[in-house]
Amino acid sequence: MLNEGVLARGTPALISGFCAPGFRHVLDAFRENFEARREIGAAVTVFHQGIKVVDLWGGFRDLDRQAPWEEDSMSVLFSVSKAMSALCIHMLADQGLLSLDDPVARYWPGFADADPGKEKVLIRHVLSHQCGMCFNDSAQTDDVFDFEAMRRALTEQKLPWPPGTQPAYNTTNIGYLLATIILNVSGRSVVEFLKAEVCGPLGVAFYLGVPPGLLDKVATLYPAETVNEQYQRGQTPGSNIYRAWNAMPKPWNVDVINSAKVRTALLPSFGGHGTARGQATVYALLANYGELNGVRLLSDAAVAQAQTLQWEAEDAILNRPLRMALGFFKNKPGWVPMGPNPDAFGHFGSGGTLAFADCDANLSFACQSNFQCGGQSVGDRTEALVEAVYKSPLVIG
Repeated sequence: MLNEGVLARGTPALISGFCAPGFRHVLDAFRENFEARREIGAAVTVFHQGIKVVDLWGGFRDLDRQAPWEEDSMSVLFSVSKAMSALCIHMLADQGLLSLDDPVARYWPGFADADPGKEKVLIRHVLSHQCGMCFNDSAQTDDVFDFEAMRRALTEQKLPWPPGTQPAYNTTNIGYLLATIILNVSGRSVVEFLKAEVCGPLGVAFYLGVPPGLLDKVATLYPAETVNEQYQRGQTPGSNIYRAWNAMPKPWNVDVINSAKVRTALLPSFGGHGTARGQATVYALLANYGELNGVRLLSDAAVAQAQTLQWEAEDAILNRPLRMALGFFKNKPGWVPMGPNPDAFGHFGSGGTLAFADCDANLSFACQSNFQCGGQSVGDRTEALVEAVYKSPLVIG
């Protein structure tokens, strides 16, 4: 067990946890993030062949350095949360309770009343961000905090283009769409389903609404020191992302994100809180084709389907080229945040949070930080950690 001090913004920051000998490069990169890349508080976990080989945490949950980042500290995971609802859908499909080629309207009475074209929206389209349901024009500011209001807005929404024809990263709505399908198929909310079927069996800390008794475990988020272009466009009328953020709080900034209102709310698209360890555990199961330590959540075929490429194109919301599977991003040439394997799949979140699986290497990775990176990439701290993982002779050898 490690217990060493490094400099974090001029003050000793404790790094704790463990790192298997073959993955020492990850410890070095994690330390360098504090020494040279201005990290505040962070955690990183790696599984290889079903075994946890890296589990590190360090720094502070606050900039005043009064609250050390501890083993069970949590942070907001932003869009990494989206993949957790997608996982539930894949589980329901694997159990024969739905098909990804079923229309959403089959499980959502009234879904297509406002626009008959929505009868052709398939569950597959929702998972692959091709459903055309990326806007919520009738919603009001702060409706993201009201699940029923979001469901009404999505029922009333008309399609901007036919489903399956235009990739458009569904920043706000995807979690509500998937959660409604989960509820209507299983009879359980996404929170209940995740707790009973995923987090409980795997021992994972992940919350869509942090329990009040755990709020003191959540790290304070700090903004990037450079401009976040996506956030800027989200506040600028006329952009697609502004329209997609119609139901979001205004402004949407770290003061709001750090509030108890956000931390305790059901925000399935971007408001999950948890640990890197928890996310790496989930992706370790996926990297091992659905089973981990005797717990099987998906069949081999279901995992293979989940990571199947659906499109590679310019996205209409983020305005960048992307590659998308069914609820998960994939690497693309020139942008490989999930390591060198083009078939790795996972999800990134605003500010540098990342979790992914590499089935070829039977490897999973997750990291989190309370200091956001700028831009639309995962940032140099996350990139350094991923690069360090693949320096291991156990992975590349």
